[in-house]
Amino acid sequence: MRSRLTVASPVSLVLIAPAQAAKCGGPFESFISEFRREVAAKGIPQRVLAEAFDDIEYDAKVMAFDRRQRNTFKRSWEDYARTRVTPARVKRAKNLLKRHQKLFDRVEARFGVPRELVMAIWTMETDNGGDTGKLPVVKTLATLAHDCRRTDLFQGELLAALQIIARGDLSKRELLGAYAGEIGQTQFLPSSYIKYGVDFDGDGHVNLRRSVPDVLASTANLLAVNGWQKGQPFGEGTQNFMVMREWNRSEVYRKTLHYFAEQLRRGED
Repeated sequence: MRSRLTVASPVSLVLIAPAQAAKCGGPFESFISEFRREVAAKGIPQRVLAEAFDDIEYDAKVMAFDRRQRNTFKRSWEDYARTRVTPARVKRAKNLLKRHQKLFDRVEARFGVPRELVMAIWTMETDNGGDTGKLPVVKTLATLAHDCRRTDLFQGELLAALQIIARGDLSKRELLGAYAGEIGQTQFLPSSYIKYGVDFDGDGHVNLRRSVPDVLASTANLLAVNGWQKGQPFGEGTQNFMVMREWNRSEVYRKTLHYFAEQLRRGED
């Protein structure tokens, strides 16, 4: 079936401006009530708001994790790559490249992003879907949005998560992810899910949790939309290396992705 880029509805493109955002801090229930009113005015259906918020609770564990975060990339990229680009991962990734060869042919032809880089991202983010996170995304984002440090950012992400539910891509129960609300096999924040998600299996929905075609195409699409230069190198110092900042701003992480991709380009071990 012919794939298509999903066109987001107008409400999915509306972020909550600071002047319109719900007031952070204070009682969690009051914050949720105000947020519900704000996003209802932006077109989120009441059925979605009921599904998302009728039994919502604050998650103290999410906030505790968020507050103790440290910079993961203080090590050299060589040390980081040694722990992330393991022989077992490289072997599995090469096998998956063979298994999904026709799919990667289509993705690479459509978006111009090398399959080895897409595979490196897929592997490094979740071990190819093996560890996508088990936290309820709506609850996680509501907790983070309630905190005043980055309330505008996370209120916007929470709105995007509601839009994912509203357009039928995933239900609230299916919206499971990591500690900052990242979703799916390559860990998209909800706003990126809305902006870059591709229905590549043609079923009418973007499913970044279970559809490998959607996952790979959406990952490549994010880079393509942000200026990826087809056929050009993507190592440190190149324009494509800068485009990869849209995926992850860490230079160590991007260098590790490039190194992983280079290992995949080599012949059989």
